[in-house]
Amino acid sequence: MNALNQINDLKARMRQSIIGQTDVIDRLLIGMLANGNLLIEGLPGLAKTRAVKAMARNLDARFSRIQFTPDLLPSDVTGTEVFQQTDDGGTFRFEPGPIFANIVLADEINRAPAKVQAALLEAMEERQVTVSGTTHKMEPLFIVMATQNPIEQEGTYPLPEAQMDRFLMHVQITYLPVEDEVEVIRLVRGEEIAAGKGATNEAPPTIPQDAVFDARSEIGQIHVSDAMDRYMADLVQATRTPGALNEELAGWIDIGASPRASLALDKCGRAHAWMNQRDYVDPADIRAIAHDVFRHRITLSFEAQGSAKSADDVISEILQLVALP
Repeated sequence: MNALNQINDLKARMRQSIIGQTDVIDRLLIGMLANGNLLIEGLPGLAKTRAVKAMARNLDARFSRIQFTPDLLPSDVTGTEVFQQTDDGGTFRFEPGPIFANIVLADEINRAPAKVQAALLEAMEERQVTVSGTTHKMEPLFIVMATQNPIEQEGTYPLPEAQMDRFLMHVQITYLPVEDEVEVIRLVRGEEIAAGKGATNEAPPTIPQDAVFDARSEIGQIHVSDAMDRYMADLVQATRTPGALNEELAGWIDIGASPRASLALDKCGRAHAWMNQRDYVDPADIRAIAHDVFRHRITLSFEAQGSAKSADDVISEILQLVALP
């Protein structure tokens, strides 16, 4: 079975556990294939945690969940040096924290204080953790999937812009249509009945990690034309100089996207093309993931907020105004 078939198999298994969130599943897979970290935002009960767990359960990977709370310490995430008594007197041994896994679920990340949030920066960006002057490398397959609840205010700490920018994509989960809600009721009811009967259906073999690495290698060979490179750069530039496109748009954006946005468009665009069985990137790939890439990288003005304009509204306007290649 080739890499694409294995990733599609993983996608199909996730869909059995997650009803109606097809776009979210696609974004989780794209984030993993693009070797980036994801920020998943949605109201309570919309299967944010369940989606990440479904991916980890069907992949041959070590899964770790960190429940962020206001009293969490950086060492609770990264690990710490522990004194171990020996015949020679004793020595310090590094005890790895929950960050040392393949798929790390950082649940309710905005509940952690600034020091703990900062502890994630090195792991997310450099794929390593430094404790007591010693650097510890993360495993080749490493991805942080952080969730946050947009309506909580008490006991939360807004993520600083520097950390937000380190997330490859900002994925939003919304309410399901009523038809899908019915299917969710039936799915959970069936799971509860099966668990009550002690049913233990034999799970199929997990997808090997090599499938992810093979897919990344193939994605690296996806062709990106000069025109597509310029299109991605034009989209990012439009967030910085919106006045060149539209005077009203200029009043909506205070701070545009960083160069990381250009890199994210390229990585995610190639992964999107690969998942759609194409060996080249076209504008549809970029437009499909543009909202997720830009959503957390542009700062709206008071004028935009006063006009009830969301980041998605502004991004949609940019996609309409920037000429296609």
